[in-house]
Amino acid sequence: MKHEQSSLLQLPAGLDENGHTVLEKLQVYVLDKQDHFEVKKSPLFIRNLARGDIIYIDKQAPGQYKLLQRSGNLAVRIFRKTDLNVLEMTLTPEIEKLDGKLEIKTDRALSYSLHVNLGFSAIEALFDNAMASFPDSVWYYGNVYDPRDGTTPLNWWDSFINQV
Repeated sequence: MKHEQSSLLQLPAGLDENGHTVLEKLQVYVLDKQDHFEVKKSPLFIRNLARGDIIYIDKQAPGQYKLLQRSGNLAVRIFRKTDLNVLEMTLTPEIEKLDGKLEIKTDRALSYSLHVNLGFSAIEALFDNAMASFPDSVWYYGNVYDPRDGTTPLNWWDSFINQV
């Protein structure tokens, strides 16, 4: 699909402590079909999406999306209550060696994308080793577990493993 233009969409990213919907701005490319979008950067809070995924948004329900196609990228998010600069400077070069990418950086959060063909063991070892020096930090997959319960694996990667 052809990239027409870059845009921002606001999608639900969860609920705050008062039960109100929290929205996150998602960077996307508008595709040939105006209601189809390619995720430009893996989000920090929106679950079940990563860079390169194709989504559909019905104009009648603009706050919802339907995932049409996976890119094969894993979204990995890191959160820390204090500054992340040292952790980011340590981790990002290692991610880049694996063709991964730092997508979003804030004072207390990072979002990375890595292709699933690197293997879960290698990715988990990389993050666990890097985080060992930063015990006040946590990392999570953003698109591996079902967003409804947070524990059931989605298993979408079965179609990507060892297919380059």
